[in-house]
Amino acid sequence: MQASHVLSPRQRSAFLDVYRGVAVLLMMIFHFCWDLREFGFLSFAVHDPFWVYFRRAILLLFLSAIGWSAYLSILKTTTRKTPPLHWQRDGKLFASAAIISVVTYFAMPNQWIYFGILHFIFIASILTRPLVRWPLLSALCGAGIISIYQNTGWLHFPQAFSLITQYIPLPNRTLDIVFPFPWIGVVLIGPLLGYLGWQYVTLPQSILTRLLAFMGRHALPFYLLHQLILFSLVAVFKWLYINLI
Repeated sequence: MQASHVLSPRQRSAFLDVYRGVAVLLMMIFHFCWDLREFGFLSFAVHDPFWVYFRRAILLLFLSAIGWSAYLSILKTTTRKTPPLHWQRDGKLFASAAIISVVTYFAMPNQWIYFGILHFIFIASILTRPLVRWPLLSALCGAGIISIYQNTGWLHFPQAFSLITQYIPLPNRTLDIVFPFPWIGVVLIGPLLGYLGWQYVTLPQSILTRLLAFMGRHALPFYLLHQLILFSLVAVFKWLYINLI
C-alpha cells in the first residue's frame, strides 16, 4: 500500500491535512446533530458531558493545528528564504470572521457570533506568532497556561461574560464563543508537533485519507459553508416529513 507524506519542502504535509480534516469532519458531525436537535429529530442537552468533550476535542485538533501550521510556515521561510505571507492568511481569517458575525447578526440578532472560533484563531495567531520559531519554549508556555488554568483559579473569569455584556451592547447568549484560556495554550503547544516531525508521518493511500486531506486543505471554506448546507438539508427534510409523510 502506497504512503503519502512530505517528500520535499514544496509539498504539503498529508498528515497535517488529514489531522485538520478529522477536525472538520467532527465539526460537521457536531453541527449536523445540533441541526437535527433544532428540528426535533434528536433530543439532547449541549451541556451534557459527551457533547462538551466532543466540542473540546474539535477545538483541540483545530487549535493545535494552527500552531503546527505556523511553525511549518516559519520553517519553510527559513529553509527556502521566502518571505512569509502572514498578511494574506490573516486577511482571510479576518474577513471570514467578519462574515460570520454579519450573517449571524442578521439571521439571529439575539445570539449572533461576535467572538467565535474564527475570531479567536485570528487573534491567537497574531499573539502567538513571536513564539512559534522557538517550539520548545512555546510548548512550555502553552503547557504552563493549561496547567495554571486546570489547577488554579487565576485564569478563570466567571463574571467576564456578564460584565462585558453589561457595558457593551452584546447579546447575553451567542451561538459560539471561545474564551482565551486555556485554548491559547493549545495553540502554543502546536509548534512542538512540527518540531517533533509529525508532518512526516506516513499515511496509507485510500479514499478516506484523500477525502480527509481535501477537507483539511480547504478547512476554511468547509467551515463557512457546511452549516448553511446541513441546516438547509435538515430543514427541507423536515418540511417533506411534515407535508408528505
